[in-house]
Amino acid sequence: MQSLTNRSKMVSNKEMSFVEKLYIPAILGGMGITFKHLFKKNNTLKYPEQTKVLVPVYRGQHVLKRDEEGRENCTACGLCAVACPAEAITMIAGEREKGDEDKYREEKYAEVYEINMLRCIFCGLCEEACPKEAIFLTDRLVPSQFERDEFIMGKDRLVEDVNNRIDITARQLTGKRGKI
Repeated sequence: MQSLTNRSKMVSNKEMSFVEKLYIPAILGGMGITFKHLFKKNNTLKYPEQTKVLVPVYRGQHVLKRDEEGRENCTACGLCAVACPAEAITMIAGEREKGDEDKYREEKYAEVYEINMLRCIFCGLCEEACPKEAIFLTDRLVPSQFERDEFIMGKDRLVEDVNNRIDITARQLTGKRGKI
């Protein structure tokens, strides 16, 4: 028999004994493994009632942060999209109009900002590349969905609510960007 490396391999056609033909040792071996696992501790969690404790450096759902005055930090520089190895981030920059000074910090802002959560590998390179500290990965789980389109998160789902801020100080202190 020839393999892809052009090395020949000797195949033996050894006759099976009578006991091997009955497959009793193989069946008993399989049942032994089953009985061994039967008495081990179960690792399954009953999810709604029990939740797994996440480590402090867990990287979950993304959030686009706002500054103290409620304006978006993102200036659409595109460094997060360039740093993303999975190419999960897309953005379109827009120019700030007169009267929008309370919404955006700079003259340029992200008019469209989308993250494809099916492509994202949660590596954290986007938050490392951001010079304005606009994007962070939180300790929140990405919600499960039934449709693929619902995993493409836009600014409507990524930008934090002004009245319900997301605390990321623990993430800042324990992450690579941290001060410790």
